[in-house]
Amino acid sequence: MHLGKHISSLQNPLVRQILQLKEKKRGRDKTGLFVLEGLREMQLALKGGYEITKVFYCTDIIPVQELKALFPNKDAGTEGIELSREVYRRVAYREKTEGVLALAKAKSHQLQDLQFHREHPLILIAQSPEKPGNLGALLRTADAANLDAVILADPKSDLYNPNIIRSSVGCLFTTNIGVGSSEEVFQFLKENEIKLYSAALSASEVYSQLDYTGPVAIAVGTEATGLSEKWITESDANIIIPMKGQIDSMNLSVSAAIIIFEALRQRNFD
Repeated sequence: MHLGKHISSLQNPLVRQILQLKEKKRGRDKTGLFVLEGLREMQLALKGGYEITKVFYCTDIIPVQELKALFPNKDAGTEGIELSREVYRRVAYREKTEGVLALAKAKSHQLQDLQFHREHPLILIAQSPEKPGNLGALLRTADAANLDAVILADPKSDLYNPNIIRSSVGCLFTTNIGVGSSEEVFQFLKENEIKLYSAALSASEVYSQLDYTGPVAIAVGTEATGLSEKWITESDANIIIPMKGQIDSMNLSVSAAIIIFEALRQRNFD
C-alpha cells in the first residue's frame, strides 16, 4: 500500500465521495464502489477477492504498521490516505471504530457466474429481503454452514448498503452470492436440476421429514409477509417448522438456520 495524502478538511472531494457512497444507493450504483469499515471487514474483502482502491485511516486510532500488514506486495497500488480525527469521525459510521475504512469495487453477482463447491449444492434463497439486519444475519448463517451460495430474488436494497456489511460482519465478502428476478431464479434452478423447498405456513410438510441430500435450494421470504404465492406454487415442496408456543413464526435467520442445519445433518455435516 502506498501512503500519500493527508486530509484535514471536511470539504475535501474525497470526503464528500465517501459520504455519498455511504449514504446513497445511487452513488454506489453509478460508480461501482462502496465503503467498508473495520480491519476484519477489510481482511475478509481481500480474502474474497475484492479490489480495494483507497484506504482511509486515522493514526490517532490505528498504527500505520498494523494497517500495512493487511496488504501484501501485490496490493502495492492501493492508495493510503490519512484523515484527521475530526474528518475520520465524520465519515465513520461505527460508534466504536477501528480507525480505518476503504473504498472497494463491487462485484456483479450474476446467477450464471455462480460456482458450487459441492456435487449436490445446498443453497439459501431470500425473496425480496428488505431489512439490512435480516439479510446480514442470513449471510452469517450461510457462512456458518458453508453453503454453496445465497441467492437474492427481487432484492429491495443493494448488497453494499453499509448496514448489510456491518450486520453480516463481513460475511458478505466471502459468501457466494447471486442476484436475479424471481423468474430468473426459477429458470436457474431448473437448468441446474436443483429442487426448491419453500418455507411457508400453510400446505406444508414438517421440515425434518424431507430429503436434503440432493441438490436443494431453501427459500425464505420476509418476516412480515413471507414468500409470495408464486414461490409457493413453484416449489417442489413447502416446509414448515412446527411451533409449540403461541406464535406462528420465528426470526428469519433463526428459522433459516434450523432448516439449513437439518440439511447438513442429513449430509453428515459435509
